[in-house]
Amino acid sequence: MQTLNSITALQATIKNLKAEGKTIGFVPTMGNLHQGHLSLVETAQKHCDVTLVSIFVNPLQFGANEDLDKYPRTLEQDQTKLQSLNTDYLFFPSPQMMYPEGADNHTFVEVPFLSQLYCGIDRPGHFRGVTTIVNKLFHLVQPDVAVFGRKDFQQLAIIQKMVKDFYMPVKILSVETHREKNGLAMSSRNHFLTAEQKDSAGFLYQQLQSTKDQIIQGNKDYLALEEQAINNLKQAGFKPEYFNIRTQKRLVSPTPTETKLVILTASYYGKPRLIDNISFEIS
Repeated sequence: MQTLNSITALQATIKNLKAEGKTIGFVPTMGNLHQGHLSLVETAQKHCDVTLVSIFVNPLQFGANEDLDKYPRTLEQDQTKLQSLNTDYLFFPSPQMMYPEGADNHTFVEVPFLSQLYCGIDRPGHFRGVTTIVNKLFHLVQPDVAVFGRKDFQQLAIIQKMVKDFYMPVKILSVETHREKNGLAMSSRNHFLTAEQKDSAGFLYQQLQSTKDQIIQGNKDYLALEEQAINNLKQAGFKPEYFNIRTQKRLVSPTPTETKLVILTASYYGKPRLIDNISFEIS
């Protein structure tokens, strides 16, 4: 695996790969890689000649009350994991490279409406930071395929909208959420859970499944189901920000005839803020 530490080196590499007719699969990450990330890499490898992973802790994604400095940085371990998969390239830029005039003095990309919902309410500016850096990385890497996890369902929808609106020549693939044995979605933020909390945090996914099962069985009183789920989470020690039943396509409240649904949730459990979702179709 070759590690690229400068934009110049990345651009030269991409130019050579394109000249050779190689297809490029891209996996953007913030590091602290777990099995969920590695499954994204494996998916990219199945679809392209060359796989490139980026690790960049993007300051634009962190709000005023979120500690950028405490985000786990595990470069050596990440490199070892990527090498074990025979990843071709790792792009590891500094904030100064990506934002040479500072993160605040920068051209932004923002997807309206979708970015203001759910996680966008409690983390204003977060998705603007995501789309800005993903847009920059897409321009630099010029991937044929980019792979994202479905755990961040709202983020995935926003990136798909950006790609569509800008006619970007990149195919977006999504991969099912990887989970611990108790159902807890794998996340870099799980690092902040105690061992006891990690054992019991699977209740969040259990609640998603329970609500899904009730809908499948014919319960379409979505507001009552949401309220019940929030109360259940509170009783289990969570501090839920939202628990919403929405349409998969536009993330809006469903009509009784809507068949493709997603349940989205975000909740604090101890220190970390956990997000999860479950998507399904009513037959």
